[in-house]
Amino acid sequence: MFGSAQNGVLLAARLLMASALLPTGVARALNVSGFAVALAGAGCPAPNAVATAAVIVQVFGPLAVILGVMPRITGLAMAGFVAGMAALLHPFWLHAGAAAVTERSFLLADLGLAGAFLMYAMTGPGAWSWRGVFSSGEASAPARAPRQAGGQGARAA
Repeated sequence: MFGSAQNGVLLAARLLMASALLPTGVARALNVSGFAVALAGAGCPAPNAVATAAVIVQVFGPLAVILGVMPRITGLAMAGFVAGMAALLHPFWLHAGAAAVTERSFLLADLGLAGAFLMYAMTGPGAWSWRGVFSSGEASAPARAPRQAGGQGARAA
């Protein structure tokens, strides 16, 4: 009854999560060296390597989210990326006054986005995704490994 509505909401959520990162990722891809300079100014070790890796994650991660490719891995990777970059780029504890409030707001917004990626990792992309096209149409939560009957100590007869 609510299948198509749920799939529509999951698609809209994936598009919104990706839209929070993809435009910035494309802009940073066009100026990786400028992003590396900003990271160096923030005290990041190996800013060129981090900038390159961040651009790759920030461009291809949202595309994988939009398509619904490997939701568990993509969701967990994007959550870790967003939380890590938020802590690196928005250290509100180093600021005072209005700057601290602004940086804290950015940090909390990014942590909220990380939470959305965690939720995506656990719920899956829904049927309106790459997985849904090639499966029976019911691509809900990521598949789990089957459990053995009788617990871990059970032996096959």
